[in-house]
Amino acid sequence: MTQPVSPPRDSTAKVPEAQPPAWRGLLARADVRTLSLLGVLAALIVVGGVTKPDEFLDTRNLQLVLTQASVVGVVTVGMTFVIVSGGIDLSVGAIVALASVWATTVATQEYGFAGILFTAIVVGVGCGLVNGVLIAYGSMVPFIATLAMLASARGLALQITDGKTQIVTVPSVLDLGERDAYVLGIPPLVMVFAVVTVIGWLVLNRTTFGRRTVAVGGNPEAARLAGIDVRRQRLYLYLLSGLCCGIAAFLLIVLSGSGQNTNGNLYELDAIAAAIIGGTLLTGGRGTITGSVLGVLIFFTITNIFALNNLQSDVQQIAKGAIIVAAVLVQRRTASTT
Repeated sequence: MTQPVSPPRDSTAKVPEAQPPAWRGLLARADVRTLSLLGVLAALIVVGGVTKPDEFLDTRNLQLVLTQASVVGVVTVGMTFVIVSGGIDLSVGAIVALASVWATTVATQEYGFAGILFTAIVVGVGCGLVNGVLIAYGSMVPFIATLAMLASARGLALQITDGKTQIVTVPSVLDLGERDAYVLGIPPLVMVFAVVTVIGWLVLNRTTFGRRTVAVGGNPEAARLAGIDVRRQRLYLYLLSGLCCGIAAFLLIVLSGSGQNTNGNLYELDAIAAAIIGGTLLTGGRGTITGSVLGVLIFFTITNIFALNNLQSDVQQIAKGAIIVAAVLVQRRTASTT
């Protein structure tokens, strides 16, 4: 009986290569800029721990840094979306001020916790709506439209308060700022900031809305030809920025226990600077929520270290300015090599 003949082996067949370790894939996918920002933040923590070990590394001090960063951080998330789309919002600080004083009037406080929160968010979204309509449908330059909102919101906030501080008397709002409200040592404001950050990251990176935002910022005409309603998208983005300002205003009310027309001073500069440091292009088309949040943490860590070492506030501003210039130069160098 004839034995079956096995087919000849292909001498050219390749032996399957061993799969690389999983950790190499993770490192390969890691954002170099994010890792760099983490390195800078770690270095600052080391500096703070060396110069003022007892004060800086104290749990209460770290909680304070995170709590203060949370207010600007929420604003920065909204700002990142706007800048990624190729826009800018200079009015965020003024919107925070207006929302905080409107939400802390005597008439508003009569409605308790819900009334204050609702008013802050509605005022923020309303201002964002005005910005969005002027820019998207009024064809106004974002710089001019938001600059006008900055002046108007500041003026209205001053008119409402008559230059006076409005004290919050609602216990349920004030209790959120007490240590008894902390969950596992984490302040409620920090938890809100974390939730906003996660939602912002998911929206920008995992939704059609995020992809449309990047497309509009990269090339508005190409986005329009691809079927994206560019004007409506821009309107939504300024509404989102206003929403973040409203949330930040409420957090600031909890943190300070009051509403003042001076609230949110220079928030627009801090938010823009944090976004730039985090890798968001001022020309639009690229940006990361993670990078922007790390930028905020870096700024507030620097401020805290300077304060603990009794350095003047003007030195802090000079340091921030130097960091912004360095970040922009890195962006230009990166863009020229790609």
